Amino acid sequence: MSRSKKLKLIVPFITLLFMGAFAKHRLFDKKTQTGTLSSKQMDETSGIVASSINPDIYYVHNDSGDTSRFFAITPDGKLKTTIYFTGDKTVPLGVRDCEDIAVGPGPVKGKSYVYIGDIGDNDNRWDHITIYRIPEKKSWVTDNLSNVTAVPIQFRYPDGPKDAEAMMVDPVEKLFYIVTKRTDTVTVYTAPLKTNPKDTVVLTKRARLFFPGFRPFKWITAGDISKDGLQVLLKSYEKVYYWRRKPHEHLWDAMVRKPKELSYKAEKQGEAIGFTPDGKGYYTTSEGVFAPIYYYETPD
Repeated sequence: MSRSKKLKLIVPFITLLFMGAFAKHRLFDKKTQTGTLSSKQMDETSGIVASSINPDIYYVHNDSGDTSRFFAITPDGKLKTTIYFTGDKTVPLGVRDCEDIAVGPGPVKGKSYVYIGDIGDNDNRWDHITIYRIPEKKSWVTDNLSNVTAVPIQFRYPDGPKDAEAMMVDPVEKLFYIVTKRTDTVTVYTAPLKTNPKDTVVLTKRARLFFPGFRPFKWITAGDISKDGLQVLLKSYEKVYYWRRKPHEHLWDAMVRKPKELSYKAEKQGEAIGFTPDGKGYYTTSEGVFAPIYYYETPD
């Protein structure tokens, strides 16, 4: 076949590929920028989660380098309240490296709690990790500043220290979920929500997950479980993974199945993802001052 004939075949083919990719982007990449984080205090954002008692309120927090606090914001990024909580008095800032945040049930039936996961461990050296439990308050939408008491719950990995940035709460089986970050195959661990704060609870290893790609882009940086416990999200620096739970199924069994890859605009250092209260969408945001907040739809 002559060079000119080859070109006549190849050029339309390449054009169709570009048109298909563009159409896919237009039709299925349903993202909306809802705003930006409005305060310079929110400069290392590593988690986002919807309130269960305050409509249109989300909680975000910074990771290592910040003190024991988190922020109540609106979907457009407006700061409503800064919430300081009691941390570890033996640690200079009260916390080491808070990497994710969740909202779910707790020890008092019918009451909602915020959970702050101090689970980051870049050097794999801590003998335990801590999750702080804080009762949600209605006043967090009206007060500019709040100081609250947190209950620290300590956990230990059964197979040595790990670095993790994804912590979630399953409201169905009343379990914490922690997913490790840096290895090619990450590990899913669980522990019961109902624990004695005086004990150091050993996490249970449930599953191992492999995600294709290259380091560090494939590292798992955040996760969330929907309020009804039926949907799960994990995100890396470049992708968002989604699972739907079957009736009477453990979430770790659902997560072993091949996930759907959902729409996601890669952010500068995206480490936060959270469902809307109705589970019909999710928000992401990232580290950096005045970082954008994006909204996406979940699958029907």
